[in-house]
Amino acid sequence: MEEKKQSIINQSSHSEFLLLEFSEVRELQILHFFVFLVYYLATVTGNLLIISAVASDHRLHTPMYFFLMNLAMQDLGQVSVIIPKSMANSLMNTRHISYFGCVAQIFFFLFFVASDFSLLTVMAYDRYIAICNPLQYEMLMNKQACIQMIASVWITGFLHAVLHTGGTFGLPFCSNVVNQFFCEIPPLLKLVCSDLNLIEIGALVLSVVIAFCCFIFIIITYVHIFTSVLRIPSTEGKQKAFSTCLPHLTVFSIFVTISVFTYLKPTSTSPSHLDLVFSMIYSMVPPLINPIIYSMRNKEIKNALSKHFL
Repeated sequence: MEEKKQSIINQSSHSEFLLLEFSEVRELQILHFFVFLVYYLATVTGNLLIISAVASDHRLHTPMYFFLMNLAMQDLGQVSVIIPKSMANSLMNTRHISYFGCVAQIFFFLFFVASDFSLLTVMAYDRYIAICNPLQYEMLMNKQACIQMIASVWITGFLHAVLHTGGTFGLPFCSNVVNQFFCEIPPLLKLVCSDLNLIEIGALVLSVVIAFCCFIFIIITYVHIFTSVLRIPSTEGKQKAFSTCLPHLTVFSIFVTISVFTYLKPTSTSPSHLDLVFSMIYSMVPPLINPIIYSMRNKEIKNALSKHFL
């Protein structure tokens, strides 16, 4: 009887998963829908404005803004993977997501997040060349080099997503109840019936090593940048150099801070309100604030938007 019950659970886990509800109260579900709708529209609008501004203004056809446009595309993709499904579930009072829907959600979420971190590393290199080696900037950051860097960013994200998605869904699940409002690897790994396989362990180790190397690279890059900026004789020159680095440094700091608090906090068998808060922060906050950070003190972006819409 127990084996039969286990078989039924395993079969159901291969047809659908049940996501965590924000509330069982219908009024709160509707509230959740409208709150997420406002957030989603604001995030989509902000990132589309960045993309349209860079694409439409030839003065912004530089490596820095080319990378910024790709960052906006990644943020747009990240929120579009998880938010619409959560909104639909709240509106229709359901918790279901299909097995392949969960696979796709994890794959694309990992794809965009990994690409995001890789792109932040490339953007740090771009700022390093611009400030520390300005005379070689046009030669080192030419069109072909930028395309190759962006291609490597997207390929890295793709391989990261393939490894983790394949490693996770290659394991047997003993339950189909995901303690998260979207499909995510840590809650899914708590549902497996066996130990982690070598593929997932290898993917985790590889991801940690790559992330650590990127982190160290960015830190070293900014040490050289700050050293070069401090050597600039004029105050105006220092301010201009810092202003080009401040948005990227802010975005990177937020990304790292949220990731550290999310993944280094103590794990628990049951989801806590703190777990859900951190998950919402790292999955929803960066895509919303990134376009704000990059456009708030950027005159070129403001001028391009004004010219485009006024």
